Amino acid sequence: MASLPIFLAGFLVLSCMAITMQRNLDESDIVMEEGELLGLFDVIGSLLDEPGWAEVHPEPCTNTPWPGIECEIGQDPPIFHVTAIHIGPDVATPPCQPSAKISDSLLKLPYLRTLSIFNCFVTSTVMLSPTLFGALSSLEHLSLQSNPSLSGNVPPSLGNLTRLRVLSLSQNNLQGNIPGELGWLVNLEQLDLSYNNLSGEIPQEIEGLKTLAILELSSNDLTGVLPFALGQLQHLQKVDLCSNRIHGKVPPELGKLNSFSGCGLIGPIPNSLSSLKNLSALSLDNNTLTGTIPSNLGSLPNLDQLNLSHNKLSGELLLPQDFINRLGKRLDVRGNNGLCISYHLASNISTYLQTRTCLGNEGKVDNITCPQPYDLKGKKPSWYNGSRTSSFAPSKAPQLILICFLLFNMLSFL
Repeated sequence: MASLPIFLAGFLVLSCMAITMQRNLDESDIVMEEGELLGLFDVIGSLLDEPGWAEVHPEPCTNTPWPGIECEIGQDPPIFHVTAIHIGPDVATPPCQPSAKISDSLLKLPYLRTLSIFNCFVTSTVMLSPTLFGALSSLEHLSLQSNPSLSGNVPPSLGNLTRLRVLSLSQNNLQGNIPGELGWLVNLEQLDLSYNNLSGEIPQEIEGLKTLAILELSSNDLTGVLPFALGQLQHLQKVDLCSNRIHGKVPPELGKLNSFSGCGLIGPIPNSLSSLKNLSALSLDNNTLTGTIPSNLGSLPNLDQLNLSHNKLSGELLLPQDFINRLGKRLDVRGNNGLCISYHLASNISTYLQTRTCLGNEGKVDNITCPQPYDLKGKKPSWYNGSRTSSFAPSKAPQLILICFLLFNMLSFL
């Protein structure tokens, strides 16, 4: 009887090994559909500077793989499909050819979910075909970055790719307006159009991007008013609008923001920013912000960088001292001529804030300022004009002036 469990255990092990071997054998027999394979050869051949790529990688999903291609096995029928293509200096050997282009054969890859092309179009001009990119309905991730010869407009037909979660077209040479049709991308989580030559206003249709978490539009030539629709995007975590010509007030509500950078902003810093508990970086430098700095910014638990330099902020800096000490040089309030810090705060922190000290009670007697001790030696009071007449003191406060004069003479002998 004791041999029965051993027999069953051995039977199960052999069965599992047989199933595994059969599965591996089956996968080695799985091929790609011919039309899809030829389409892939054409797409890669139009990009890479390797005419014999198809001969070197005749079975790119199995026996002759290439690191820039990912495949998955379909359900019915069980054949391989290309799901991701990545072209860039990190995987492309050899690099892209001088006349690299985007082939229409992408339409032969109906299961393609990710297309990323980095630093490929550097000499010959390439434009985004509205017909092509509007038909790649399976795409979820489209990244065409660092391509100086990629120019033309952002195709409005990209709005048809409703499965897109990431659309990154940064560091190219794209021109024209941001199409409002991008607001149709209801599943988009990241939109990066930074470092191009885009112009016009941010479209109001952006309010349709309900799942958007990251918005990068910096370093373009965008104009107009900062759309308050940004305040309706409740999943926003990072916004960067700098190096444009956008102006307007900071939206009072910015969802779950954890990073905000904006230029061309006016008006006060809204107190509602203190409700953004996920905020880790706030850059509002080089704007025309006015009023005081809300002290409750210092209560944000995750805020680790605060740049409010070169604005028109005024009043006393009332941020908590422990918050100022924690941020250190990551707190920048320079260039606000109306801003000052208390005498107590100035004596307990280093000079990196580069902000003047507020006029407080130290060194004052009933609104008549006496010179500070370290300024007294060898100096005369500001009201002393060198004359020997007795009219140097204000007639309305002779006792106070006498006190200041005695203090001055006593300290001058030290």
